[in-house]
Amino acid sequence: MANTRSRVWSVAGLLAAAALSSGVLTAGAATAAPPIVGGEPAKIAEHPWVVYLTDTQGNQFCGGTVAKANKVITAAHCVSGDKPEAVQVVAGRESKQSNDGTVAKVTNIWVHPQYQDANSGSDVAVLTLGQDLPQQPLAIASKDDAPLYEAGKQASVLGWGATAEGGEASENLQKAEVPLTSDADCQKAYPQYKADAMVCAGLPQGGVDSCQGDSGGPLVVENKLVGIVSTGNGCARPNAPGIYTRVAAYHDDVQQQLDS
Repeated sequence: MANTRSRVWSVAGLLAAAALSSGVLTAGAATAAPPIVGGEPAKIAEHPWVVYLTDTQGNQFCGGTVAKANKVITAAHCVSGDKPEAVQVVAGRESKQSNDGTVAKVTNIWVHPQYQDANSGSDVAVLTLGQDLPQQPLAIASKDDAPLYEAGKQASVLGWGATAEGGEASENLQKAEVPLTSDADCQKAYPQYKADAMVCAGLPQGGVDSCQGDSGGPLVVENKLVGIVSTGNGCARPNAPGIYTRVAAYHDDVQQQLDS
């Protein structure tokens, strides 16, 4: 898909996130930034199922969703090629500066077997944890949930990613409200858009979107996981909605992993 990029941190982005979390600002860096593009701070108590992924050094690079006590759904491009011991899941922590919640080890990584890259579809993975989490899981959309994907439906996207395109990560959980986009409009923005594998969300004028570091995080409609932050053309640009993995399309494969 031309001119798109996945919403996972690059090495440079991870270094910037690490500098920010340690309180070190590079020359010329802003001391404050607005919430996740067009969003606002969110309470983890109201969204207990949203988690973030870190490397073994504690650097956050993606998000995820608790779908079962010991299972987390994320994007394939976040963890493809990684060994389980290289990834940790942080649950119940609203601020990355705190020690709240649980840091869980990952014992297995399942990446959808048809996954190639974020622009080709099948951008979904399931992590198995070494312990059960106390957080309430979020239900996942199935093929019976077609009404949840109607254009114009209001959806919530959550994460700790960049607060602006090319910007710094958020220290606190952020939430943005975005309407789902029609398949036709998403096809215009992204010629290789696949309606059976993806769903788009965003405002025509831009200004509200997920961004780098939010990859793998949840897109929620009516208390169900309908999408996984996947890719897009920059962040919050006009006529360039965010692209999300269409969870309902992969329900059976994901459910098999949740039941295993």
